Amino acid sequence: MQQYLLDTQSALASVSSNENGLTNAEAQKRLCDNGPNKLAEGKKTPLIVRFLEQMKDPMILILLAAALVSGITAAIEGESFEDVIIILTVVIINAVLGVVQESKAEKAIEALQKMSAATCRVLREGQILRVKTEELVVGDVVLLEAGDAVPADGRVLESASLQIEEAALTGESVPVSKVIDILHLGEAKEISLGDRKNMVYMGSTVVYGRGKAVITAPGMQTEMGKIADAISKAEDSQTPLQIKLSQLSKILTWLVLGICVVIFGVNI
Repeated sequence: MQQYLLDTQSALASVSSNENGLTNAEAQKRLCDNGPNKLAEGKKTPLIVRFLEQMKDPMILILLAAALVSGITAAIEGESFEDVIIILTVVIINAVLGVVQESKAEKAIEALQKMSAATCRVLREGQILRVKTEELVVGDVVLLEAGDAVPADGRVLESASLQIEEAALTGESVPVSKVIDILHLGEAKEISLGDRKNMVYMGSTVVYGRGKAVITAPGMQTEMGKIADAISKAEDSQTPLQIKLSQLSKILTWLVLGICVVIFGVNI
């Protein structure tokens, strides 16, 4: 639902709440039904598994085969293992770089999780309580003031010169002044995230003033949660250089096998 198109009373009604907030019993029930207000943790693959997966590349297999042949030859003829050491060093460095690259998505999600506040002030049955951010539910009325991190997405109910920095979501470094007025679509189907001045979003920070907002989307339902979900589901795509190198490695594989067959046949 587009709460920024509703007035404050309608926004509260849409999440079955009121200006005094939820009752403790109702908040507990919603928490049990919908789960905690936090970003889902990405699946972590053990480092050793990711390291071994780097060895599946055809070019790496060729290098390993070359190292094996070079090692056997050096052992038989009593020569130095310098070539073997060089090849294995290249393979290991390549695998380590691959693992580091794959770890960036996990680190991005962890960075998003660290941006959420640990605790926040909430109105429950008209009383101000400080609760853990992960215990917030849809319909909770939160109090915001300068220095607070916005704990979840919500519709602004009160604004006393409230300004919020939303660079993490919109890239705009200038703080946005928040209002309680209804926004109008006009001819557009929806209003862009940066222009929703009567909404607050997880991952943003209050830099000036104070205000009050009702939570409309927690956890993975927030805009920040959607970003985290997109990162976790993003598929690794190869660069044009990687595609060309993959094609070259396949050609070299068949070429090496062909040469081996020819040499074997000639020797026989």
